[in-house]
Amino acid sequence: MFGCDTSFIEVQFPVSKVSKESYKERKAGSGQTLTGLGKWWGRKPLILVRAALLGLLMPASDNPKKDMEIFLKILTMDEEGLWLRKKQSIPAAVIYENLSEEERQRYFEDANGKIAYKKGITKEDREKLQKLVFNRLSYDEKLKYCLRPEEIDNLPESEWQVINEHLGTNAKSLQELVHQLGKKRFGKVPVVGDCFCGGGSVPFEAARMGFDVYASDLNPIAMLLTWASLNILGSSEEEIESLKKFQKKIFELADKQITEWGIEHNEQGHRANAYLYCNETICPECGWRVPLAPSWVIGKGTKTVAILKENPQTKSFDIEIKPNATDKEMELAQRMATVSDSSLVCPHCKVSTPIAAIRKDRIMEDGSVEYGLRRWEAHEFVPRPDDVFQERLYCIRYETQDGKRYYTAPTQEDLEREEKVVDLLKERFNKWQEKGYIPSSIIEEGEETSRLYRERGWAYWHQLFNPRQLLIHGLLMELIDRHAKTKKEKVVGLLGVNKCCDWNSKLSRWHSGRDESEQTYYNQALNTLYNYGTKSLFLLRNNWILYLRKRLINPEFLHMVKDARQITNQSDIWLTDPPYADAINYHELSEFFLAWDKKMLLDIFPDWYADSKRALAIKGTGESFKHSMVEVYRNLAEHMPDNGLQIIMFTHQNVSVWADLALILWAAGLRVTAAWNIATETDASGIKQGNYVKGTVLLVLRKQTSEETAYLDELYPEIESEVQRQIDIMRELDDKEDPNFSDTDYLLAAYAASLKVLTSYRKIEDIDIQYELSKTRQPGEESPIEKIINEAVKIAYDYIIPKGFDSYTWKMLTPEERFYIKGLDLEKDGIYQLGAYQELAKGFGVREYSYLLASTRANKARLKTALEFGMRGLGTSDKFSNTLVRNILAALHQAIKAEDTTKGRNWLKNELPNYWDQRNTIVDILEYISALGNIETMPHWKEEAKYAGLLAELVRNDGV
Repeated sequence: MFGCDTSFIEVQFPVSKVSKESYKERKAGSGQTLTGLGKWWGRKPLILVRAALLGLLMPASDNPKKDMEIFLKILTMDEEGLWLRKKQSIPAAVIYENLSEEERQRYFEDANGKIAYKKGITKEDREKLQKLVFNRLSYDEKLKYCLRPEEIDNLPESEWQVINEHLGTNAKSLQELVHQLGKKRFGKVPVVGDCFCGGGSVPFEAARMGFDVYASDLNPIAMLLTWASLNILGSSEEEIESLKKFQKKIFELADKQITEWGIEHNEQGHRANAYLYCNETICPECGWRVPLAPSWVIGKGTKTVAILKENPQTKSFDIEIKPNATDKEMELAQRMATVSDSSLVCPHCKVSTPIAAIRKDRIMEDGSVEYGLRRWEAHEFVPRPDDVFQERLYCIRYETQDGKRYYTAPTQEDLEREEKVVDLLKERFNKWQEKGYIPSSIIEEGEETSRLYRERGWAYWHQLFNPRQLLIHGLLMELIDRHAKTKKEKVVGLLGVNKCCDWNSKLSRWHSGRDESEQTYYNQALNTLYNYGTKSLFLLRNNWILYLRKRLINPEFLHMVKDARQITNQSDIWLTDPPYADAINYHELSEFFLAWDKKMLLDIFPDWYADSKRALAIKGTGESFKHSMVEVYRNLAEHMPDNGLQIIMFTHQNVSVWADLALILWAAGLRVTAAWNIATETDASGIKQGNYVKGTVLLVLRKQTSEETAYLDELYPEIESEVQRQIDIMRELDDKEDPNFSDTDYLLAAYAASLKVLTSYRKIEDIDIQYELSKTRQPGEESPIEKIINEAVKIAYDYIIPKGFDSYTWKMLTPEERFYIKGLDLEKDGIYQLGAYQELAKGFGVREYSYLLASTRANKARLKTALEFGMRGLGTSDKFSNTLVRNILAALHQAIKAEDTTKGRNWLKNELPNYWDQRNTIVDILEYISALGNIETMPHWKEEAKYAGLLAELVRNDGV
């Protein structure tokens, strides 16, 4: 039954279900298990890690259907598992909707126009209805009522009996199963290694599953988070409680000190919880001092706005804070932006001036830019009076003793409290920097960090925080240093301060819709702002207090800060998510936290370093990046057994990137055995668009053992056969009711199939791997590997036939016709990205297609309907205008306009010389279009779909 070494994931993988579970985990936001410890970019969902590791460890049998059933059962993603995870009750209205008429009459009644359970319905009846309806819901609908898989401690004994019977094990928990399957495959408890561990998802979930773990990262902030995930969340209940008490104690001590200083309470005893600041600058046209903000709406829920009022005596603006504003005042506050499209808009003289001109940036003769702002000095934490940008407190939100909140403009007493904050910080500034309580390090130049100097003049990390923020965070650091007795207490304290910094810096946007300031890192950038929110200590409590909950972790684990090229530790499985093609500048972004952590980090971990190691970070897209990746993955291949396995996760969908990856893996001595695409990302602003996709590719790898050489003329038939074989397997295994695979997955299978064939050979004809890795290509120039992969994609496109067409009919259509019909398939799936059409065009070899699109707007791209085409462009030189599909669209246009299907049939009979021979194809296309009328995402096809059904019948019966 299990006669080979092949892993489950090398044959199949439930991409749809894992995608849905990953998305559910992402949507949990701060409720995710590891996000509560601190910020890291690109953390992979724990369910994805769990599924990938189980897929590697579980063997593939000769019964793939049963394998899938068992795999889903272990992950609690089958029917029984979902019911086990069900936590929330299904509302009565949803129950009612999913019952038959007979069932409704039995259990429900109409009570004064409102549907309700009948009197006398027992608790058992209600529970029975819950299960009945739950089983009728789709997978997506069920997930609304379920816990995440990671939140279930164990399966019932009856489920383990079924699992053990199939796998030949006797496990009673996931950890026991991992140990037993590991010993079968590797002869011991397997070690899972991750040398790019980042936020710790891979080592944490591997440890929780029962694997032994090796975790390393070049970046010490990444390792701090990973250490915490394994050691803090792996603590005993008593230790967790002790750490919670420690955090509470530090906060209470800080609160006592802040209260004694009197910097957050006003004369009425009300406590401030938020402060709003803005930059100010001089308008070069009229000389007035202008407060800067892209909007003067403060709170949409409370209808609070800031109103600018001219003060001619000072040539500046007073700012009035008005709650309960009228709709007109709200609209005006939104419209009266003083910063728009990177320009100052002066409310006094109405002149718009580019911010770059105000900063006095200059373009030099050689085309370089000389930036005009002065560089702040090390001792400075407020602007000088003559700086271009000043900082102004313009609004405070107070909270009364009974919890009521209100906004107000700062009074003279409030401004005096601001001055006191500055004085208190001045008294401590030098001492706190020496002790490492507040940052003292310089900001190094970089893609993200250089903008801080260019746009604000900030040259040191402490300058990203105003005096109030520095005072609060520095106080917390001082108290941690004074009171933390154990390594775990120091780490928890440091992570708490890091979270406060993320939510409380000059880069924290004020969100008027939610009446709160947001994270510095709401995206993967250091965004300078014209106005921002500051939290008082009182409001920082939720950021300071970490969400700690014991997680069962008891394997062996080893962790260290180390360059992946220097690793000497052996792992049976390497599961890595490498930095790829500059998607995120981890090394630069993490320095924001490292500036605060440096001294205490070395106190906690004396054998670590406290440097982001920029020079060693794998970054870029050029030759050095590729060679660094080869070094890393060759090193990992050398540090795993011959039967070892690897998964590389990455998020690119670009043929040239895949071609580079093929060369990297090839040169590293690895071969591809499978690839799967999992949707892991939620919608988020600020994520780079283009080739950065909302999905994660899992590339499965083994050691390269072949000594064979392949020749290109042999390679293409082999790739075609492998592409078709992979797609056939996926189709055969797919769940018809809840499909796992979409066209994207089938195309990915083509990418993987080409890499699988390519990397199975030691050498390919005249392709020199080292030369190809080193070669710099011109835009549009294809490498030999890209040509091979593109050919594989074309094979897949020809092979993926839409429902309603047979292979003969599909092959008879022109590339343009196939592009158009597959484009309609995209719309059926609710896909409106322009990039998807670009991929289609490449796949079918269609060079020009924009004239087929009704919209080319981002995320709103779609094809023209028959009515939108009208009769324009017929019979012209473009390749679509004379096709059968184009004539069918014209026939539909004729029929709809005349409200007479015979007009459409007559058009086809008159315009198509071989009408009688093509009737079956015409009917297939019309029936395909008629089915579009039932698609919710395609209401614009309703009329065409109706007439297509009628016209199909007319053509089918013509002459009969």
